[in-house]
Amino acid sequence: MNGVGTVEHIFTAPEPEVEMTERSDVEAVARSGLRGDRYFREVETGTFVKWESDEERHDGYDLTLIEQEAVTAIEREAGIELAPGEHRRNIETRDVALNHLVGQRFRVGDAICRGDRLCEPCNHLQRITQDGVLQALTHRGGLRADILEDGMIRPGDVIEPLE
Repeated sequence: MNGVGTVEHIFTAPEPEVEMTERSDVEAVARSGLRGDRYFREVETGTFVKWESDEERHDGYDLTLIEQEAVTAIEREAGIELAPGEHRRNIETRDVALNHLVGQRFRVGDAICRGDRLCEPCNHLQRITQDGVLQALTHRGGLRADILEDGMIRPGDVIEPLE
């Protein structure tokens, strides 16, 4: 993997715990999230919604990404096969080391984002998928990011660091 990758798939879910829907494009809105997703600022119905104000919003709830290579690796190494979107992340990527984007500004499609922290798997994900997914995705469960500037995101779009 190098520093520049691509968007392979886009997923959103309008409510918590419902199946993720694959999208042909999505509008990324600064300080709000992905339009149509459960964590979009106007909706705020996601499983981990905890903020009280806009100032508290910046902690990686706008956008989540996961490397397609990690999804393939857990199938190969642990025999865990996740259906499309079952990982509960918004953007599935190819050829970009997401862990390296923590604390960095990057472009995904037309949007400008900042990596907030790793998106480690949780008990909720394991509960709705299968035993072992928590351990299999540890340290490769993806990236939580804040959207700094609006933009459209589509499969095939470039993901690149800006710093």
